[in-house]
Amino acid sequence: MTADAPPTRIHSFADDALGDHDAVALAELVRSGARSPRELAAAAVERARRVEELAAVAYASYEEPLLPAERSGRFYGVPTFVKDNADITGMPTNHGTAAFRAKPAQEHGGYARQFLSAGMTVLGKSTLPEFGFNATTEPPFAQATRNPWHTGYSVGGSSGGAAALVAAGVVPIAHGNDGGGSIRIPAACAGLVGLKPSRGRHIDSAMARKLPINIVSEGVLTRTVRDTAAYTAAVEEYWRNPALPPIGLVEGPGSKRLRIALLLENIGGPVPAGPICAAVEKVAATLESHGHRVEAVPLPFDAALETAFLHYWGLLATFVASTGKLADRRFDTRRLDDLTLGLRRHFLRGAWRAPMTLYRLRAAAATYERALGPYDAVLLPTLGHETPELGYLSPTVPFDELLDRLRAYVAFTPINNITGTPSITFPAGLTPTGLPIGVQFASTRGNERTLLELAYLLEAEQPFPRLDR
Repeated sequence: MTADAPPTRIHSFADDALGDHDAVALAELVRSGARSPRELAAAAVERARRVEELAAVAYASYEEPLLPAERSGRFYGVPTFVKDNADITGMPTNHGTAAFRAKPAQEHGGYARQFLSAGMTVLGKSTLPEFGFNATTEPPFAQATRNPWHTGYSVGGSSGGAAALVAAGVVPIAHGNDGGGSIRIPAACAGLVGLKPSRGRHIDSAMARKLPINIVSEGVLTRTVRDTAAYTAAVEEYWRNPALPPIGLVEGPGSKRLRIALLLENIGGPVPAGPICAAVEKVAATLESHGHRVEAVPLPFDAALETAFLHYWGLLATFVASTGKLADRRFDTRRLDDLTLGLRRHFLRGAWRAPMTLYRLRAAAATYERALGPYDAVLLPTLGHETPELGYLSPTVPFDELLDRLRAYVAFTPINNITGTPSITFPAGLTPTGLPIGVQFASTRGNERTLLELAYLLEAEQPFPRLDR
């Protein structure tokens, strides 16, 4: 390693106002008067500056952070970052692309208002790959966002900046969204908790409302289950979809003995023996030791669903490339990265298949319900293989090769985006190279409470690894 090379492992935890507290604990300190929002914000800014080599911040508002308008919300005064694809007043929203340079937003986006209702202080925007299309955060026009567990490795995508900032201790909680695994993938790479809520659980962004099938869920990445649970309760207090059962504040494991499906295969075949398979099996054994019934089940989908999702992915890239100038007349299609352009070509070659694509994606919810609905939850890996080194999933990799790599890596997460069902990932160990392993629980639409209860159980039985410990 050269003298100016970044360290292999890096974090910013310190004996300061933030300490090693999670967001719930920090909010309690603010309510008691022991800490102030400005004091916490200043400590987070100092931490962010100490780990700038992670390249996780897309836009910094350190001198003028967005403080909460009112002294209210479960997380009043807790510092955070918002992903750079959500509008925050006074901050640009650049969607991780070089195709245009955004002006400051004139108003908060719909979901941003719900997010801000929790009372957090926004310090800026976190990085993402172009329009959230990739499973790593490596823009060809800027530095790659690095994994604080090992700076030579990917931190995932598309909420990669959020994951790096939370795992490294800059903030305890950060906004993310998930259209194919974009909360859960980086959470798994960085040893965090990431909940993808049910479709309709929150206020949708303007862009999500335009999709033929809304596959995008909003949420947060955190270091503790209670932070994710408290955030879920906080935003439900602002707005709740009456078509879904309420979640409320989940404060620990449930008492009911559950029937849980174990899914250890994807469209590419069974999960091979190794750290990921071992981590899932260890979780299964822990569940059984608490009286839960775990049953192996076959994958209820075939390659046609994967093909349909890839085609839909291409449709979204085509929509972005074709309508960019409507949002900003300076939008330059020639500056889109090779993944976005490759996805557009992939779609256009078979554009005539679009009606069948939408049919198959919509039909998947009924298939999921028939096969997995009888179970209280599903246990499965988060990722198809271990976190790769930087460059492996770069948009500069030839498109066909990159697509094959992404299909193998993002083998499990899209199922819940397609079906609109909830899923939560949590840390379940480390690989031999010291990188976190994520394991998921999924369930039927509206059943986030069970997922949070199960995550609490695993957190208590298998304490999550932390960079500062």
